[in-house]
Amino acid sequence: MSSRPRASLGRILHDLGSTVLDVAAAPGELDAEVTGVHIYDPLDELLVPPGGIVLAVGIHRAEDIQSLLKSAGRAAGIVVKVPVDVDERVRAAVAETGVAVLGLTRAASWAQIAALLRSLLAEGDLAEPGEEPHGDLFALANALCALLDAPVTIEDRSSRVLAYSGRQDEADAGRIETVLGRQVPERYQRMLDERGLIKELYQSRAPVYMELPGDLTNRTAIAVRSGDEILGSIWAAVHEPLTEQRHRALADAAKVVALRLLRERAGADTQRRLRADLLSTVLAGGSGAAEAAGRLGVATQRLCVLAAQLTDLPEADPARGESDRQRFCDALALHVATIHPKAAAALVGSVAYAMLPLTSGLPLTSGDGGTDEEARAVRIAQDFLARVGPRHPANIGVGRLADSLGQVARSRADADRALRVLRARGTSGEAAGYTTVHFESLLLQVADVASAEEQTPTGPYQRLLAHDREHGSELVTTLRAYLDAFGDVNLASARVHVHANTFRYRLKRLVEISGLDLADSDARLTVMLQMRIFGP
Repeated sequence: MSSRPRASLGRILHDLGSTVLDVAAAPGELDAEVTGVHIYDPLDELLVPPGGIVLAVGIHRAEDIQSLLKSAGRAAGIVVKVPVDVDERVRAAVAETGVAVLGLTRAASWAQIAALLRSLLAEGDLAEPGEEPHGDLFALANALCALLDAPVTIEDRSSRVLAYSGRQDEADAGRIETVLGRQVPERYQRMLDERGLIKELYQSRAPVYMELPGDLTNRTAIAVRSGDEILGSIWAAVHEPLTEQRHRALADAAKVVALRLLRERAGADTQRRLRADLLSTVLAGGSGAAEAAGRLGVATQRLCVLAAQLTDLPEADPARGESDRQRFCDALALHVATIHPKAAAALVGSVAYAMLPLTSGLPLTSGDGGTDEEARAVRIAQDFLARVGPRHPANIGVGRLADSLGQVARSRADADRALRVLRARGTSGEAAGYTTVHFESLLLQVADVASAEEQTPTGPYQRLLAHDREHGSELVTTLRAYLDAFGDVNLASARVHVHANTFRYRLKRLVEISGLDLADSDARLTVMLQMRIFGP
């Protein structure tokens, strides 16, 4: 198989197909080389290198499209959600700037098109000089599409789409949804599983013809194997069983795909380990940090460190847990890369770390004592958690702004502490900046010292704990409710679901037993801190 052509705009449009991305206005031939994907942000200065594709989020009107074209420099194209408002002004701007206007189907999200474009641009990145690109699965899918006369997808063991051919619009709505989401929807996976088709596919070494219900196009699929290991599968949308010649072609293609996937996996594992080692060196600081940052090609000024960790992993299946962590980290890496080309992310232990450069400017103080940059990083983290949703429940801690490489280690420590606070809260799907959880983090650190030195509660709090253990009473609960309610007996009694008079009696008893002076602010502070440090 020949090497994949360079990433021209026309080639990308051919691979994606007109159901996803179509030309709204073009200056002529679509032979401009595409170098990267960039998100348009009206609040930031638009700096697009030659050959960039600009995702024009929120742009709809013709005058806005015209203005963006004139400020996009030597971009290859801009992408606007359909319907695209193209008038004579837009056509004139396209002809003047040489920048194409592309229309994105409304069924696709901006995150999806960013992922699709970046995956196409990343093809062959693992190849050494003079070698054939390792990940040229899109070209293979298109070649197989021509051989079988049917649209093809290549999927991994978890039904994620690794590559797909053109002509996907000839299949059914389920296939289009699969390509857009880069994942077979769960309802289709469940349907195939209930019909026993997945089991049949993985038990067979030959292509399997599947008759599907409703308006779904039938499929012929074959498992991609390395010995007894299932690496993935190839799916062709067909209307009738394949001829014997095409049957053999699909079986032969499965062997080629297996080799590609094995080579890609080996290369990806090596790249991941290298990136993780380099990023760990940068995060730790020290003498090797500058060299590691240079090899990673990451920014070293005005950045925040993000520490992300999954909160719901299968304890009984460590292998699956590790796979989930890696996929989560890959998604985080893609997310931060769409925001800044010099961002980086890698999995270090069970935590996915990301170094996110932020817009330069004066660090204005936000309302919570942090900076605008830290608040923006938290919003980016929250947006990522919302996108990965129930597939990857996780928390993210965000460190303070690092103005230089020497402050990156501090930002990493901040992010770890913020993440620990979220873990201690027992929450999931939350992001927090260090400055917003600073005091909680300090309490956890004090608790660590107390535990290491085997310290225990003392004074009134110790006496209340002992009384509750011995008599089964709830004096500590009563005290906590009273303090949390700032001494409001009615509010506190409602929170513990007892009558106000009963609550007053318990309050009187705990004062008698513990000797706590509730009128003394220092005494209240002391017992509140012991509650937080030692727990109930």
